[in-house]
Amino acid sequence: AEDVKHETRGDVSLKGEKYLLNIMGTTRIFDGEKLYTIIPEDEEINISSYDPEDDQNITPSKMLTFYNDGYKSEMGKTEDFKGRKIQYVKLTPIDSNAEIKDILLGIDKQTKHIYNLIQTQDNGTKITITVNSFKTNQPIPESLFQFKEDRYKDYYINRLD
Repeated sequence: AEDVKHETRGDVSLKGEKYLLNIMGTTRIFDGEKLYTIIPEDEEINISSYDPEDDQNITPSKMLTFYNDGYKSEMGKTEDFKGRKIQYVKLTPIDSNAEIKDILLGIDKQTKHIYNLIQTQDNGTKITITVNSFKTNQPIPESLFQFKEDRYKDYYINRLD
């Protein structure tokens, strides 16, 4: 694998199963029923209904439980990062044909919050997601999770179902 390092910042707001995710210039809004993917660069919006049986649909609870099915887990090493003790859990796919070799899920031992996730692909590529800020019990208005079509008058709207 080539030694390529690419860093991207993003943010996510969660309330129950609803979320607003901004990453790599794209916004994803899930209002509990529909998923809206807003791509300003292409002036395009994709709208799809949520299907709980579809593994491609990610919800906050799935983010935290995806490893329950299809992975075996074992305790990994503990590391110090800037005074924080991070306990790693190593997740290995049960399916030997999976494109993922393993996932290291780093948990801050004091706060019990996810610190980072390091995914190693079969080809050796590593994808690291680090949580820089984690705030709980913040007042979040419902309007944050509402898609307002009139804000995107010049966009192509692709209704996928």
